[in-house]
Amino acid sequence: MTRVASLYLPQLAIERLRRLERIVTPPEQSKGARRSGLPVAIDDDPGECSVPRGGGWRPGARWARDNTPDRRSRQAEINARPAHQRPTMREMGRRSEAAEPPFRAGEANEERPDDAVTRLMPPSALSWATLWGKPMILVRRVGQREVVTAACPQAQDLGLHHGMAGAHARALVTDLEVRDAEPEMDQAVLDRLALHAVAHWTPTASPSAPDGLWLDLTGTTHLFGGETRFCRRLLGFLRRLGFSARIGIAGTPGAAHALARYGKDAMTIVASGEEAEAIAGMPLACLRLDAPALVAAARFGLERVADLYPMPRGPLAKRLGLQTVLRLDQARGIVAEPIVPVIPFEEPKAERRLLEPIGTAETLNQVIGDLVDDLVGQLQTRMLGARALALGCERVDGVRQNIGLGTARATRDAVHLKRMLGMRVERIDPGLGIERMTLGAPRVETLLPTPIEAALDDRPQARDVASLIDQLAGRVAPNALFRLTAVESDVPERAVLRTQPLGPTMGWPAWKRPVRLLLRPEPLMNVIALLPDHPPRRFAWRGASFEVARGDGPERIHGEWWRSARELWAVRDYFRVETTSGDRFWIFRRGDGVDAPTGDLSWHMHGFFG
Repeated sequence: MTRVASLYLPQLAIERLRRLERIVTPPEQSKGARRSGLPVAIDDDPGECSVPRGGGWRPGARWARDNTPDRRSRQAEINARPAHQRPTMREMGRRSEAAEPPFRAGEANEERPDDAVTRLMPPSALSWATLWGKPMILVRRVGQREVVTAACPQAQDLGLHHGMAGAHARALVTDLEVRDAEPEMDQAVLDRLALHAVAHWTPTASPSAPDGLWLDLTGTTHLFGGETRFCRRLLGFLRRLGFSARIGIAGTPGAAHALARYGKDAMTIVASGEEAEAIAGMPLACLRLDAPALVAAARFGLERVADLYPMPRGPLAKRLGLQTVLRLDQARGIVAEPIVPVIPFEEPKAERRLLEPIGTAETLNQVIGDLVDDLVGQLQTRMLGARALALGCERVDGVRQNIGLGTARATRDAVHLKRMLGMRVERIDPGLGIERMTLGAPRVETLLPTPIEAALDDRPQARDVASLIDQLAGRVAPNALFRLTAVESDVPERAVLRTQPLGPTMGWPAWKRPVRLLLRPEPLMNVIALLPDHPPRRFAWRGASFEVARGDGPERIHGEWWRSARELWAVRDYFRVETTSGDRFWIFRRGDGVDAPTGDLSWHMHGFFG
């Protein structure tokens, strides 16, 4: 079931300008004063207290209050200095206001965000002049005349509207602020909102010029708790940005567009299948008809959408045009209206359409080489490096084969990429022949030029092993290659971590550790040892008996009590032993041989040397 949302920003052009020039409230007005509009009383005579109450001038800087020659000369000297050399307000002893307690609870009459987002109109106690200032209109020059493209609510209340001549608007309202329209900047705001929507709300979003946005919400609103909660979150987000908005959700884009712009509420949701009934009482302009169609409809006495329902399609198309029939069917869901989504990132891609099908390894390698050269040119132009490649081969019978390739580091080395793809040519089944091949980079990273270090000494330079890792990964499983790094832990099995082949590593400790460490310590049987500080003389492991020739230890390791309470008194005594057969093992005993809570005195095998 398709669900489409239409977001309408009625005052986008003007609110964008207001947002850029938003005036910061003067610091001498506290929160209560901003709400009441009353001036703040300042105590300029703090008495014996060194800190002024309720604000005021700092003691010792009373010269700044008087308009004396001394103060004027000092101020002129300060203004003559560069900006970075001027003293701060605190150094000059300027006024210091008392800060509000940070833990004071909000007032009870403060509106919640969920309730506020549904109110697009300001409270009745505030006037449009308080919120918007002077009436403002935006004009655009069309030929030799200026045409109004946008008007703030205060200007609309005075009779100014879209399409009016600019000279007529100036004649009607004397105290009028007129600015030039900037449709490119408004479109940029819509593009940024569409990209934000793709990243956070829905994968399909598109700007609807000049003042809206399309959102395909099919299968996504349950992630936000339903369509109602999604609308509240969206309107609240735009309100925090300083934009008033309206939103309509329906089963078709045409109906959603009409509900957002001609609905009664800021948030209108209509179930799928009820679009025709929902828009029946709306004017014909909600169908996005052009001006000649609206003029012709008014000549025939057609005012509402419901007036078009009983009319036959032939006479309707003849009188109002085929576009009117198409828009009506799209709004009712009879004809589909696709939404062209915005693409946040254009994937670098190269393509070859072959005149004749190919199927040999030599011709495949030649075409792959041409594709790599084209792709590397695009990556170099965009300063990118490929981390993954996708090779697609389309056969003459319509079967498509895809081969993936990953790299350990971002690269655009054409020779290396050709070699890596050539190792996978044998996986391609040409069948009756391949007529189309594509090569794309679905995963890329920024790859900037690397400075070459001057070798002023004889120390050997570390070689880049990224190409070697890519070749080895092409011959074995991609996850078979790994690297070991040290971890800050006293317990040996926790002190080593598996990481990526080119991942960052930590320095290894100076303690002597075996080359190979078992995943889990294995118990030893028939152990003969002298407690508490001597290595074992004899033990059995995996069904074989070993006799110790020499040993070294113990190395005592305590448990990590901050991880588990069971390791609070845990102790391990490790020994390096060499058997008569020449094997060298790393074994340990649980417990110190004195206190019972430290361990049960059992012996375990943990690693091998050599």
